[in-house]
Amino acid sequence: MTLVFIAFVIFLLFGMPMAFAIGISGALFFLQHPNLPATILVQLPVTQTQNFALLAVPLFIFAGNLLNSGGTTQRLAKFAGLLTGHMRGGFAQTSVVLSTLMGGVSGSAIADAAMEARLLGDDMKKAGYSKGFIANNIAFTGLITATIPPGNALIIFGTTSNVSIGKLFAGGLIVGGFMMMVMMLATWGISRMRNYQPARSTRASAKEIVVSLKECIWALIFPIMLLVGIRMGLFTPSEVGAFACIYALLVGAFIYKELNVKTFFEALENTVKDVGAVMFIIALSAIFGYGVPIEKVPQVVSQFMVGISTNPNIILLLLVLILTLVGMFMEGAATILILTPVFMPLILQMGIDPVHFGLIVCTVVTMGNCTPPVGLSMFTVNSIIGCSLNEYTKEMIPWLVTFLLSMIVLVFLPGPFLFLQNLLF
Repeated sequence: MTLVFIAFVIFLLFGMPMAFAIGISGALFFLQHPNLPATILVQLPVTQTQNFALLAVPLFIFAGNLLNSGGTTQRLAKFAGLLTGHMRGGFAQTSVVLSTLMGGVSGSAIADAAMEARLLGDDMKKAGYSKGFIANNIAFTGLITATIPPGNALIIFGTTSNVSIGKLFAGGLIVGGFMMMVMMLATWGISRMRNYQPARSTRASAKEIVVSLKECIWALIFPIMLLVGIRMGLFTPSEVGAFACIYALLVGAFIYKELNVKTFFEALENTVKDVGAVMFIIALSAIFGYGVPIEKVPQVVSQFMVGISTNPNIILLLLVLILTLVGMFMEGAATILILTPVFMPLILQMGIDPVHFGLIVCTVVTMGNCTPPVGLSMFTVNSIIGCSLNEYTKEMIPWLVTFLLSMIVLVFLPGPFLFLQNLLF
């Protein structure tokens, strides 16, 4: 597997697309072991895509696109603006809250960042915010979206590690709320130092908030319905994905009445693109991961980590550091698929709650979208608002430090984050 990992890194450095880097480097393992049947190379990707639990990924992506096309995003943005417009850096605070609300709709940090850059970017620039601040605010608050159900990373981790997706959803709801408070505090602090003004001069009235809440209530109860459905045994994660699609279709077509034939096919087209990219990586990761148990990579990693420390919290901090560095060069889904089988035996050996570990993994690897050199959210937002990589990187430090400090809290104080999943399950 040493040759496989080296080849994988080299392919990434040369700019090879992630899916091909995973598949081609994984195939090298079979060249090293000519006694293995070549047919396995074909069977592994096909078998990986036949995993029933993974059916939830394309279904939730489709549901999110249907809700976006059905007018949900605009209503959530209006509601978030009413809640936060009177605060320091009002438009930036709106971005934080909107990312939290969008967590129950899109489940994708990149999609959320792109949407908010188009929706709020111009208003932020007119308000005098620097482009670096705008880009980092939108990119980093997109992390919240990925942790709130139905986050795609949570589904992929749960499937890969055989951990309850329902429990991950419950924990993700708490982590998302915590990340919202942390990012709002960071936004307030930076805005205060730079004298960024509120977006509106007065607080929204209770009547305005209630009226706006009624308009977007169907989106807000969406993640709660998912959790209740799974907990009561009404749905498996895959079945609740199908329910989500029907729910999104009904809300967009009959309640908001903005989902028509044209917008439906636009949502379908976007879903095909999104699903194709994600599932291609998932399929080829089976080739890459085939040799991991054969070469006993988990055992080697466990021995090395235990040799450094036997304290579970120190082990988790080391894993946060490793995942942060890896996430700078690898796409989140690929990181989860490749490294979860390597680290899970160590996590179980140390007596760490797999749900706790999963929440850390899904949050940290998503942060890789916000950092150079290959952060997809970073490049997406920069291109939309016209921010240079140099300007983005200069203003990234306080956001990155804030995120890492929040991960330290998550590592050392798991109780509050696991409270809901312990209560429900």
